[in-house]
Amino acid sequence: MRPTAALTPLVVLALAATALTACGGGSGSDPDTVKVSFKQSTDNSIKVMDTYLADIKKQFEKAHPGKKVELVPIKAPDSEYYTKLQQMLRSPKTAPDLVYEDTFLINSDITSGYLKPLDPYLAKWPDWNRFIDTAKAAAKGEDGKTYGVPDGTDTRGLWFDKGIFAKAGLPADWQPKTWKDVLTAARTIKRKVPGVIPLNVYTGKPVGEAATMQTFEMLLYGTNDGRTDPLYDKNAKKWIAGGQGFKDALAFVETVYKEKLGPDVSDALDPNVMTRVRGEWLPQGRLGIALDGSWLPQDWLPGSGHAWPEWPKKLGLAAMPTQHGQAPGKVSMSGGWTWSIPAKAGNPDLAFAFIKTMQTKANAQKWYVANSGIAVREDVAKDPGYATAQPGIRFFTDLVASTHYRPAYPAYPKVSTAIQEAMESVTTGDASVDEATSAYTNALRDATDDEVVER
Repeated sequence: MRPTAALTPLVVLALAATALTACGGGSGSDPDTVKVSFKQSTDNSIKVMDTYLADIKKQFEKAHPGKKVELVPIKAPDSEYYTKLQQMLRSPKTAPDLVYEDTFLINSDITSGYLKPLDPYLAKWPDWNRFIDTAKAAAKGEDGKTYGVPDGTDTRGLWFDKGIFAKAGLPADWQPKTWKDVLTAARTIKRKVPGVIPLNVYTGKPVGEAATMQTFEMLLYGTNDGRTDPLYDKNAKKWIAGGQGFKDALAFVETVYKEKLGPDVSDALDPNVMTRVRGEWLPQGRLGIALDGSWLPQDWLPGSGHAWPEWPKKLGLAAMPTQHGQAPGKVSMSGGWTWSIPAKAGNPDLAFAFIKTMQTKANAQKWYVANSGIAVREDVAKDPGYATAQPGIRFFTDLVASTHYRPAYPAYPKVSTAIQEAMESVTTGDASVDEATSAYTNALRDATDDEVVER
């Protein structure tokens, strides 16, 4: 689920100060206390992670007499969370013992020396054999060592409002075959159901990786045959310059905002737009189609603050089609998060013991269901209780067969920012698709030390 506009030195210093304060005396200040840092939702009504970790804390402290868990939440949008976390990881005085890492940043943090390889722990942990290989790969560095334990993955697709579709004369079992089908449905909604947002696709630097992954890469990876990576050439070990597929993906974004099929540009570039999609626009029947992730229902569970038990009846689900309907016909992107131990952690052994408590089969399954996540443990995935625990789980789990993973090499965060800049420029109309693509390629060369290939 996910950096924003370039941060000024003053802002970075402010964030650093906040991070330093958050961790107090650092993880090594008490050998009997494990400090666990995680991303806390900026929406005060969403307590999924807080509730889950509070339960794990109780279990851990009961099983380890004399040991304590200190939860260190970082309440911030994704991009600020990454900045604060990296500031904390730089010093043993501020580094927690365990951190929640987005897989797209893990290789960057490995290269910076922020994380500890976990292979000695994993070799002695039988449950590691239960994790699927693709999930393990997401936490592996270029050195072949593993730096995190994944706690689930995700996929992305199209959510649509059945009531709005009925008013627009669109089918309740809508399954678009091409990008044109998606845009045609959005145009129909705009024409026949005034007052609602026809289609939301995330865009621009304020929403960070959500724009890159949930929109742009969902488009870009649907422009080819699905067998080759359109962002990174693994054989040449180089990033791919903006080509026709890149332009086509940008053109889709440009069309959504140029034709006013999406939210107002000011709303689209609001850092809190993701919260509005989940907490307002969809539940209130104000959005026709949302290109979004499998995790949305976590906001609608009882006690979430946005409880919406009717959502399975109100919303439909469709796979995002490839550009022209070419094989394999649909596309998804997968990411996920891992629990990692900082290189400067004071209590790494205690931290891994906490990971093992979190990742028993029962606790892992509890988390997948609460977080609307997709299981990365094969024993949980096969459990009938998981597959039927929540509407939509089976749909999004089935998309794993059509999914792609980001080329999360150390330069990826900078590449992602360059994509966001290109998206934002066509969203606001400040640049044409060709101009934005050219600017992206120039930024790509700077971000990768000119490790770029034309294709």
